[in-house]
Amino acid sequence: MRSLNTDLGGLRLAIASDTWAPQLNGVTRTLGRLVAEARRRGADVRVFTVHDPACRQGDPDVTAFPSRPFWAYPQLRLSWPGAARLTSLWQGWRPDLVHAATPFGVGLAARAAARALDIPFATSYHTSLSQYAAFYRLGFLTQPGWAFLRWFHNSGLRTWCPTASIARDLEDRGFQRTAVWSRGVDAVAFSPTWRSAAFRREHGVGEGDLLVAYVGRIAREKGIDALMEGMHLAVRARDVSVRLMMVGDGPYEVEARAAAPPSTIFTGTLSGHALSTAFASADVFVFPSLTDTFGNVVLEAMSSGVPVLGADCPVTRELLGKGAGLLFREPSDLAAELVRLARSASERSAMAVRGRLQAETRTWDAVFDGLFGEYLELAGRGAGVRNSFQANEFKAA
Repeated sequence: MRSLNTDLGGLRLAIASDTWAPQLNGVTRTLGRLVAEARRRGADVRVFTVHDPACRQGDPDVTAFPSRPFWAYPQLRLSWPGAARLTSLWQGWRPDLVHAATPFGVGLAARAAARALDIPFATSYHTSLSQYAAFYRLGFLTQPGWAFLRWFHNSGLRTWCPTASIARDLEDRGFQRTAVWSRGVDAVAFSPTWRSAAFRREHGVGEGDLLVAYVGRIAREKGIDALMEGMHLAVRARDVSVRLMMVGDGPYEVEARAAAPPSTIFTGTLSGHALSTAFASADVFVFPSLTDTFGNVVLEAMSSGVPVLGADCPVTRELLGKGAGLLFREPSDLAAELVRLARSASERSAMAVRGRLQAETRTWDAVFDGLFGEYLELAGRGAGVRNSFQANEFKAA
């Protein structure tokens, strides 16, 4: 049932993002669901983003600006549409609220256009860009990067963070007006009922094998090196059989294939029923990232009835709650836990039940009720937005 206080009928919402489908990542999946749900509740939503050559179908409500690959990360495309372009587009169709999900070219243009037209402006924080810089030999940008991000996000009336731990971290760094916009999970699409013995047989997984799954972008900053090191240690155990399944693709795939144990399964990117089946057919899910601000796949694994082993960091601790998974700090810890779980089907089963119960409480309806309630609040607060912008002129120093 639709909540009356979050009915968005008549709200004109502009979403600005430097990443969009067909790019596949946590940001695009979350934003795609947001747009679909906001439209279902009656909002007029238009997306302003970068053009990806892989996208062949046009959507009249998606304006995609010419782009080029980012040299340090070719899967990320950059565009610089300019504030004048967005200002012109928005003068006829005047948004009630601008939500910028990224701080690059499109996000910066959205900030400037919202300022020029005195439209309420808010942001969401999805990616630890300063942490990513170290992985791509851009460490010299770390401190200026935080100054820039603080300037960009503090321009808005709200900065939505995916977890309370991320919100606290940003507040400690001088970010203002933070709030938690968490994530939900579809408990039907990700369910233990999708477990398939046929799937396991097709991929050569034996009845006694412990199938360990990784799902996500295969990128260095996702902790892939630690995962591979831990798996090599685990497969050496003599009394258990441990197999790794990598679901996804990314810029570090060649290196991952070279570093993986010989029995590793690489499925490529999966979606729909195939993804649901892959999740549920695993025995353990590993989340080795220390850089993610949320980790949608953790919830999807929990909902699929698969116990989680996650790298020990505040975000993962918050997601796992009580008893849904285990944490590791070193590859040797990961290997030891995998071997222990391979020997104890009862412990895996108990963790799976606890994870599924926790995931069932994280509904998308509840998540969007909270976010859309704030949308309506901010859309009615146009006055004073300009003062927020004027107080936040960026100074590189």
